[in-house]
Amino acid sequence: MEKSLRYISISHKTASITQREVFHIPKEEKKDLVARLCETFPDISGLLLLVTCNRTEIYFESVTTLAVAVRNFLVCIKSSSSDVEVSRLFKSSDTTEKTVRHLLEVSSGLASSVIGDVEIVHQIKKAYHFSIEINLQGSLLERAMQTVFKSHKRISNETLFRDGTTSMAYKALKVINYACDKALVKEKRILFIGAGDIVIQLFKYNSKFNFNNIYVSNRTEEKAVALAKRHGARVLGWDTVLRNDFQDFDVIIGAASNCADLVKNISAKGMDLVLLIDLAIPCNINKDLSHKENVLLYDLDTLSMDLEETKEKRMAAIGKVGDIIVEELLVYTEWLQKAPLRAFLAEYKILVNQKVVDYFETDLEEYDLKTVKTVTDRVIRRVKRRTSPSIPLEEIDAVIAEQVSFL
Repeated sequence: MEKSLRYISISHKTASITQREVFHIPKEEKKDLVARLCETFPDISGLLLLVTCNRTEIYFESVTTLAVAVRNFLVCIKSSSSDVEVSRLFKSSDTTEKTVRHLLEVSSGLASSVIGDVEIVHQIKKAYHFSIEINLQGSLLERAMQTVFKSHKRISNETLFRDGTTSMAYKALKVINYACDKALVKEKRILFIGAGDIVIQLFKYNSKFNFNNIYVSNRTEEKAVALAKRHGARVLGWDTVLRNDFQDFDVIIGAASNCADLVKNISAKGMDLVLLIDLAIPCNINKDLSHKENVLLYDLDTLSMDLEETKEKRMAAIGKVGDIIVEELLVYTEWLQKAPLRAFLAEYKILVNQKVVDYFETDLEEYDLKTVKTVTDRVIRRVKRRTSPSIPLEEIDAVIAEQVSFL
């Protein structure tokens, strides 16, 4: 049997944010999960673990291990619900072509909660770097990633699908503009909780909004200090966040990893609105706070339904994006179909190389490794042009002699 590239996926398309939280894999748990996966399924030779705020996906190369087995493994270690109930939340495939198509749709932003989201391709790139780090890039996966990056470049260059800003961080800042009094919004006290990629994006997009009263807090204070210094913000001690001492803040954006229900209590500030925006998985902000009279709470699911200001332009480009995906998938499929021939030629080249060496040694001619390689490569090129992928052994010496005569 040949290897296949397979995948399992739970995302905003199949599950609510509460259901997705169960299968979120924190950064510090990834290596352990991969080790357990490879120990349980030793034929896995390539693996990509994609974990974002909207999806948890496992792409893997294997000969016999099926997607349903990996799905059941993940359900077993992460969920206490019945297998049948939870299994319905997952999509999967055991064919390489369907898996690569899904990966291309995800990486392009077609499958994002905010269509055309450009951040997803950077998250995939980071996930692939992790695969390389643990030596699980795999041949099928490696080629799939080349296809992803080529498609991304074509979509950016050939369509309007990347025009406009649709990142969740940008949308969060846009919500502040909508929800707060226009005359006072620039002075609102805003707290960013966390110091990872999302908070970095928040600071990046703030150049478009110029909110000038921002605080940042993080478990590792050095990271918060570095961000605050770089962006002219101030630091709030982590112990203050743990005490939920937020009485002076008008806006709190939660983006800390692995900090479920970090924000549980908001002190009343008269009738002033307190805006809570949760960009984390698992959620940083307890949903019960939404019942408070002076609290307005957005989470990832509600946020993705708002502010579709660039949707029309991107929707118009969907057809072209789909065409690019089909074209690049075809290139990948053609490469995949030639895999057996490449494997044969790799082994056959070893045989030819030895025959070239034997030819020179028998004829007592002077030769060097460069000459051997040149003749070997020429013979292999002859093989590639033939209808049958080899030259009978009794004819090889004649072909070698012919190629040597051309030197």
